[in-house]
Amino acid sequence: MRLRVVSSKSEINSLNPSERMVHLAFRASNVDFLNLMQKCPRLRLVQVPPSYRKTMSNAIQVFLDMQGIDLLEGDVWGHRKDLDEYFTVNESTLKEIQLMVEGGANLEDMADHLQKKARLGQDLIKYIAKSKALI
Repeated sequence: MRLRVVSSKSEINSLNPSERMVHLAFRASNVDFLNLMQKCPRLRLVQVPPSYRKTMSNAIQVFLDMQGIDLLEGDVWGHRKDLDEYFTVNESTLKEIQLMVEGGANLEDMADHLQKKARLGQDLIKYIAKSKALI
């Protein structure tokens, strides 16, 4: 599982239209979100840092919901954009989440347990668990 890390609004225009998961590492405006949705029509998930999430307008949240796009809060700890434009969730972490879901683990407990170990945000862990549960 890979999230495309976008560091500035100028990068939105260079995104591949088939991107499905994006982490915005800059304080995006409503226009930036609209541009992102136009550029990537298959978008299903946008992750923003917690500090940015607190200042976002509710209007963009409603619009994302209407488009079926999940807005998550979280960081990409330790990611170096100069080495790779994607943040990758390890297969071992995905497998561990899947095993915990199959074992009937509570989402909150699972997120608390894996957050520091896997260096993922709680919202992303819950998203993965829900999507794996549907498979």
